[in-house]
Amino acid sequence: MTKGLFNVRVYGLLVNEARQVLVSDEYIRGDYYTKFPGGGLEFGEGTRDCLVREFMEEMNLEVEVTEHLYTTDFFQMSAFTPGQQIIAIYYKVKALQPIVVPLRNKPFDFDTAQLRTYEETGETETFRLISWEDFSGEAVTLPIDKIVADLIKKI
Repeated sequence: MTKGLFNVRVYGLLVNEARQVLVSDEYIRGDYYTKFPGGGLEFGEGTRDCLVREFMEEMNLEVEVTEHLYTTDFFQMSAFTPGQQIIAIYYKVKALQPIVVPLRNKPFDFDTAQLRTYEETGETETFRLISWEDFSGEAVTLPIDKIVADLIKKI
């Protein structure tokens, strides 16, 4: 029996005072994805530490990780790396300072520098806020994100 690899991902749900949900619009390897901010757990770090690091790396934003929302409880193959099973962990997060990165008004509104980054690395991202009324599983792309989005709308 061949054993597969696990890819642990950690994502944060940030809802501001105006009841807007922060999402990341990403262009990766020629495809577009709208997802929650976050990323891969690195060896030696805890899940909460991972999320703090990811927000700092991606947005230069200090966050406090608050309550656990969801951990994947079904099999999900990686969309990016065949042979890897995704385990995704979601937390609520609170911004400890104002968001300083540019927030876009429409999906995938990449500027020239972000498109240059894509040419160099094969991926780029930008961020935007979606009003609570317009937010649902339809607003995000990845299967686990859709479940979490619909779950939190019921809370």
